[in-house]
Amino acid sequence: MKTYYDFDSLPVTRWRNGGGHTREIVSFPPGEAEFGWRASIATIAVDGPFSRFPGVDRVITLLDGDSVLLRSAQGEQRLQRHQPWAFPGEWAIEAQIDGRCLDFNIMTRRARWQADVAVVQQRVSGMQGVAWVLTGSWHTAQGEALASQQGVWWQDEVLTLTPATPEASLLWVTLNRVPENGPAACSASLDKAGARK
Repeated sequence: MKTYYDFDSLPVTRWRNGGGHTREIVSFPPGEAEFGWRASIATIAVDGPFSRFPGVDRVITLLDGDSVLLRSAQGEQRLQRHQPWAFPGEWAIEAQIDGRCLDFNIMTRRARWQADVAVVQQRVSGMQGVAWVLTGSWHTAQGEALASQQGVWWQDEVLTLTPATPEASLLWVTLNRVPENGPAACSASLDKAGARK
């Protein structure tokens, strides 16, 4: 299963509190009420709380915007552009923004899935995940092209992406099923940027 998408074609859902809106890339498995993993792009327009998701690990990556400060009982984290940051969905987080911001979100049901999120500039390959072109252009092994503001998600097949321009950079999400012997704990900390869980 492989699905291509671009920013303008994603369905938009307005937040109930009026503070922004979400463009959902995929909620997997499709059609099920409880996701195993979910990918989306959100626009935040005003300060306010994040929704809480017990049992879910989250990774947020600032795509565009001047400043995003996240506060919780655990401390503070200022998001930096194109630097993924992981945190448990149980945390009560308040976001303070300067203007408007656009962010990429990955959520994984902790008992079932784990995600690795990184910004890469070199050839990458994986069995399942999500990719989003930040700059430049990329191509698959079959010659299919992806430009800025475009992406692909895939499941249970090998996908390889190779940079096609010198300035190419890619948000690359690798998804893995949690072994049957139990979930791994989210190891994010508020003073550590990055998103390996």
